[in-house]
Amino acid sequence: MELDKSKLGLVQIFYGNGKGKTTSALGTALRASGNGYSVHLVQFMKNGASSLKEDQIPGEIKALSKFPTFTYKRFGLGDWYKRGKNDEAHKLNVKETYDYLLNSVNNNNYDIIIADEILYAVQLGLLEEEKVIDLIKNKPKNKELILTGSHIPLLNIFQLADLVTEIKKIKHPYDSGIIARKGLEY
Repeated sequence: MELDKSKLGLVQIFYGNGKGKTTSALGTALRASGNGYSVHLVQFMKNGASSLKEDQIPGEIKALSKFPTFTYKRFGLGDWYKRGKNDEAHKLNVKETYDYLLNSVNNNNYDIIIADEILYAVQLGLLEEEKVIDLIKNKPKNKELILTGSHIPLLNIFQLADLVTEIKKIKHPYDSGIIARKGLEY
């Protein structure tokens, strides 16, 4: 079956304070990969990304990696961002990730690019909002772009998107002291 790539080109955003932003993007990746589209995931600010061993790679990425049309690259410093403590190191890492993302968006081998947690980088002041706006405005016409992250609305970015979904927390097990469980939350 021939893929109709002329229907690609939208910008999708998943943001909010609820669980499921990355999961929603990866659900789209699963559907797209299963239908033959090439998907490339670029993850911003992933804790310990540079030192992951095979048994530390998240299950959803392991599962998607079984598709020959799915690829990924994770960026991170191995520690969480703490304002005033490690700003410069995280800004440099986010810049490296953004530069890699730009190359990926312009790579003809990918139909769909997921920029996971890029909106958190903007929310935290590690990436200028204007860079994301430029990314959206200058992406190739038939390249689908999915952005995730941020607990707050980024209205200037949202105006340029075709789909904006707010993932809203109503209740979360963490609020009752239940920590994230391997295989379910990570």
